[in-house]
Amino acid sequence: MDNADHGPEVPEESAPIPLTEPAGGTPPVISDVAALRAACARLAAGSGSIAVDTERASGYRYWPKAYLVQIRREGAGTMLIDPIPLRDELTPLAEVLSGAEWVLHAASQDLPCLAELDLHPPALFDTELAGRLAGYERVALGTLVEVLLGYRLEKGHSAADWSKRPLPQDWLNYAALDVELLVPLREKLEAELAAQGKLEWARQEFEAVRLAPPPGPRAEPWRRTSGIHKIRTARGLAAVRALWEARDELARKRDRAPSRILPDSAIINAVLSDARTSADLQALPVFGGRVQRRYTGNWLRHLQAARTLPSSELPSPSVPNDGPPPTNRWSDKDPDAAARLAAARTALATIAEHHRLPVENLLLPDLLRRTCWRPPEDRSPAGVAEMLRENGARPWQIELTATEISKALHTQA
Repeated sequence: MDNADHGPEVPEESAPIPLTEPAGGTPPVISDVAALRAACARLAAGSGSIAVDTERASGYRYWPKAYLVQIRREGAGTMLIDPIPLRDELTPLAEVLSGAEWVLHAASQDLPCLAELDLHPPALFDTELAGRLAGYERVALGTLVEVLLGYRLEKGHSAADWSKRPLPQDWLNYAALDVELLVPLREKLEAELAAQGKLEWARQEFEAVRLAPPPGPRAEPWRRTSGIHKIRTARGLAAVRALWEARDELARKRDRAPSRILPDSAIINAVLSDARTSADLQALPVFGGRVQRRYTGNWLRHLQAARTLPSSELPSPSVPNDGPPPTNRWSDKDPDAAARLAAARTALATIAEHHRLPVENLLLPDLLRRTCWRPPEDRSPAGVAEMLRENGARPWQIELTATEISKALHTQA
């Protein structure tokens, strides 16, 4: 099957045309070295930017690895690559991908699992981020493709278990469509950004995404257990922590999503019921299931360990936080800080509306809160600009916001 097509012609009418399969057909999955080298040769002979996407198995597997990599380039067509059997053989792909700009949608979701395969973009265009900066309220890939290119993408398998083998044909069709129109979408969005005077802003944002370090480990991740607000005591929190950590260890060993080992609701129910025996635990929802009964002893051991934990080792009832307190407490704790934040938010909302930007893209809300809670000693525009720069704000953001934030920092209650 010849897949080195040029994609569908962009329709002139506004009525969306259903796009149910790639113009050149859905290519076979590349899973051996010879096929990979042939694909890399085609990619190298192609031209222009390279559309890239991945499919993971979120909700099914513990590790957020890529189970399929989709690539498309003008003159080369679409390639579907299975990275699992080729994990140690991807050097030719890395080499060809290092020579052109990548086009991704919501790149921050895909770049970590691509980096794990030692695939790194030399330059980046993020169509989701571009859509936000261009002023679109809805920036899902299907929505942007429909609005800007006039095609309706076939969707429906994003939440599938992509670790399954062999992958069903309709899943592969869906995966191939995800890169079918990324480059034409990029061209449309670039033209819009240029017309709005935002192209340099976008380039700075893309580079920040490209160079962003991997996120560090979250402090006390067990505190994100859904329903934990129902637990009112430090001893109860210790029990949640114990079950969460036991579940995480088992999920890691089995490469299963933690929620498939034990849902959060079951952890909370076990703690609230103060289950002490096998019968107590198995009487609760989930724990009475055939598979779960095998782990009853394990869960009970961790619950008992939490009951006997020394008081000095119990978790704090409050969530540790190195930043400002919740903003709803600012008026009591520091009325001047609350006034500064209100003034800064009003000013940034006006700037964002003027430039048709989401205010969170104009400046990270957390950075604004930190700046207003503990302002720099030098509250002039230059002093504010330096603080913003040190905390990762891009030049375009600083240029638009520093002066107005400086004014807000002189506000008093």
